[in-house]
Amino acid sequence: MSNTPKIKVIGAGLAGCEAAYAAARLGVDVELYEMKPHKHSPAHHTDGFAELVCSNSLRSNDTSNAVGLLKAELSALGSLVMEAAYATEVPAGSALAVNREEFSDYITKKIRNHPRITVIEGEVTEIPEGIAVIASGPLTSEALAECISAYTGGGELHFFDAAAPIVDFSTIDTSVAFFASRWGKGNPEDYLNCPMTKEQYDVFYNELINAKAAPLKAFDRELQEDLTVFEGCMPVEVMASRGYDTLRFGPMKPVGLPDPRTGEDAFATVQLRRENKEGTMYNIVGFQTHLTFGEQRRVFGLIPGLENAEFFRYGVMHRNTYLNSPGFLSPTYSVKDEGRLFFAGQMTGVEGYVESASSGFVAGVNAAMMALGREAVVFPRESEIGALAHYVSEGGVSSSFQPMNANFGIIAPFDKKVKGGKKARNEAYALRSLEMIKNYNPFKEN
Repeated sequence: MSNTPKIKVIGAGLAGCEAAYAAARLGVDVELYEMKPHKHSPAHHTDGFAELVCSNSLRSNDTSNAVGLLKAELSALGSLVMEAAYATEVPAGSALAVNREEFSDYITKKIRNHPRITVIEGEVTEIPEGIAVIASGPLTSEALAECISAYTGGGELHFFDAAAPIVDFSTIDTSVAFFASRWGKGNPEDYLNCPMTKEQYDVFYNELINAKAAPLKAFDRELQEDLTVFEGCMPVEVMASRGYDTLRFGPMKPVGLPDPRTGEDAFATVQLRRENKEGTMYNIVGFQTHLTFGEQRRVFGLIPGLENAEFFRYGVMHRNTYLNSPGFLSPTYSVKDEGRLFFAGQMTGVEGYVESASSGFVAGVNAAMMALGREAVVFPRESEIGALAHYVSEGGVSSSFQPMNANFGIIAPFDKKVKGGKKARNEAYALRSLEMIKNYNPFKEN
């Protein structure tokens, strides 16, 4: 047993459990460190592993939906989280929802009963030696967070997430929205512009300042104080509440962006900036927000050109410890300058339960491969699991890295346009991915 390759995994959340189980299945001994039950984060209340905090839903099961495809990929690869989810499923229409307690119990028993996994209870306050996966979550304890920050050289660890919504370019009405950069500077295709008349602005403004905000969790309340300092991260609805013209002199400034239909600047203009080099994703500039997702869809749908826009990601503002991963992590979730250390879960910049499990799977598999002296497994961009890993490693075209959930905007596009519309395109993506992913199953010979 002493000669068996060994790795360490920090954190028994979704990512940590997935990493530990995948590595153990590959024949590696795993020490899994978990601070519960001796210490709990502000969000966690039970002593079980893989505790679902915000929701019992793992979202859509439809593979023409990106997270549905990601779940199908993970299931095909032997994911513990997906195995547990389907074993504890509760009725939820086309979505996959679970009984939270049964889900956690299922994973906890699988982990504790695995002969190659040793659970060590207690807080980890330093980066461990040897091959290790750090999956301590968005609420990483202060001591370990400080250690990670020092390890990255400072400035590489963010403590809250203030992200603007990202929309699907194919759903934007380009008969209204037009390509142009302010004053004609730079590449005009980098920006889409949605011009507003005074009447349209009045309706939008009144709905925005009266829209419903998402409730803050207890551990997010300190964010309210932070936001009084970080003006650049102010929610768009808070900015609007400061005065009728505040947005028109800020993110909705129309000057230098004449509407091609009139040849003149509009009363207000919403800009969208290209989010990826393929131009499939655009983020709404300056629209970081704390509105509920439903209110974002309703209110931002009042913007001319975005009436039927579909969101790849809604705006979010909450406490979220995450790395500035592009250039720091590789597509295996290992640190580029020190391959023996891996990160997994939301702290890498993936957003969501299934996405966290996905990163844990990739990190756990590759930590085990390193311990075994085998070649790394780099999942292809044509798969959702690979697209997420590459996005985390490389980021988008903008300089500001923000967490991302599964979506078709980050997946490798086809060389030619798929006929039949968006659903047909997404179904084609899914077929391609699920056929390709068979060649990347690390357990085929185990």
